[in-house]
Amino acid sequence: MLTIPEYYAGKNVLITGATGFMGKVLLEKLLRSCPGVKAVYVMVRSKAGQSPKARITDMINCKLFERLQEEQPNFAEKVIAVNSDLTQPELDLSKEDQSILTENIHVVFHCAATVRFNEPLKDAMQLNVLAIQKMLALAHRMKCLQIFVHISTAYANCDRDWMDDELVSALTPMLIRERPNTYTYTKALAEYLVQQESGDLNVAIIRPSIVGASWKEPFPGWIDNFNGPSGIFIAAGKGILRTMRASNDAVADLVPVDVVINTTLAAAWYSGSQTLNSGLKCCWYFIKYHVISTFKRNPLEQAFRRPNVNLTSNHLINQYWIAVSHKAPAFLYDLYLRLIGQEPRMMKTITRLHKTMMVLEYFTSHSWVWNTDNIAMLMAQMSPEDKKVFNFDVRQLNWAEYMESYCMGTKKYVLNEELSGLPAARKHLNKLRNIRYSFNAILVVLIWRVFIARSQMARNIWYFVVSLCFKFLSYFRASSTMR
Repeated sequence: MLTIPEYYAGKNVLITGATGFMGKVLLEKLLRSCPGVKAVYVMVRSKAGQSPKARITDMINCKLFERLQEEQPNFAEKVIAVNSDLTQPELDLSKEDQSILTENIHVVFHCAATVRFNEPLKDAMQLNVLAIQKMLALAHRMKCLQIFVHISTAYANCDRDWMDDELVSALTPMLIRERPNTYTYTKALAEYLVQQESGDLNVAIIRPSIVGASWKEPFPGWIDNFNGPSGIFIAAGKGILRTMRASNDAVADLVPVDVVINTTLAAAWYSGSQTLNSGLKCCWYFIKYHVISTFKRNPLEQAFRRPNVNLTSNHLINQYWIAVSHKAPAFLYDLYLRLIGQEPRMMKTITRLHKTMMVLEYFTSHSWVWNTDNIAMLMAQMSPEDKKVFNFDVRQLNWAEYMESYCMGTKKYVLNEELSGLPAARKHLNKLRNIRYSFNAILVVLIWRVFIARSQMARNIWYFVVSLCFKFLSYFRASSTMR
């Protein structure tokens, strides 16, 4: 049986969504680990006055492609930009481009999607459902096509645990009301569409859970966006996020992006119709611990407060902490900014954070069981060398190391903070600690003045407690002296 690099040798590959998070990693990995690939066609639309070719040129000059640039300086010659808009009729492809694709493409990776959870249903339907219908129509015309790979989500059927069989089987308007957002709803419709319209095509469906920073490739911790857990980690590291609705034993579903991409490339190599779930489970308390400890050792620049997050499954307690730890400090900080003549901004930041947390709350308060039989079957078919180069065996992942590299990745690649700035960031964090201690001392004095100093009963209780402490200390000293 051919190895994975041998399979892609001499083949023409088509990728949609190549400018997105997973699409970029897929393009880089394919070119770096399968150097024999003939050409990679990427369907890209013009945006902000930039042509598709200019957008691809900018993309391949980013940090992600540095390793590939060192190993294969001429890799860009294999990347061919195709002007296309997936929301338009016939994908907005010219007749010439349609002819080129139908005559030459061997493998299709459909990664394009809107990943915004609260996208208006009409827009989500356009890109997540109708676009794949057009892609399948194009795929049916491809004379050399061997496999069509569709990137879906593990949450496409996230509602099934709470629905009866009759409701699950019925595609009615009630369905979306049981799903948390338009993203999971349209992804489920897309899978249904693939199954109905794939016909005699070999189709593989990849279902990743929440996709996070890279585990190993092209280097640990690479991430380029605030989506999913990345924004939460940054907000926690900045000291903005202080409470989150999730119990200490709640489980998070998270998978490194390079694991998803290696699974995707291996699935196409297998060339058989299949559905593969890709995800890892980890306790939210464990994640919180490592995120907070990492950012205390390696703080983010200009943090608002020292990192600390309270996890609670109780809605009322969570609302209390939101009022005390989010809204009140944000209001006071904005008041301070107004007094010094600056534009207030913290309440706006807190409002955006709360909207994000409301969207993610469904996923932090529920858990699912993924079937990984197809993953195990695929892994068993791979050679020892392919298992190393295209590793998606998550049993080898060390969570503590991964979470630290993830957090450092958000600092380096999302916030663009240099490690040379760590001494100043640590000094700033110590300053915030001293401010907190001073504030707590002032608060104790105020409480004393308002409550204890004005009440004889409170003073008696206070003196009683102090005398007990004094007697305990005296007894402890006497015992130590006798020894």
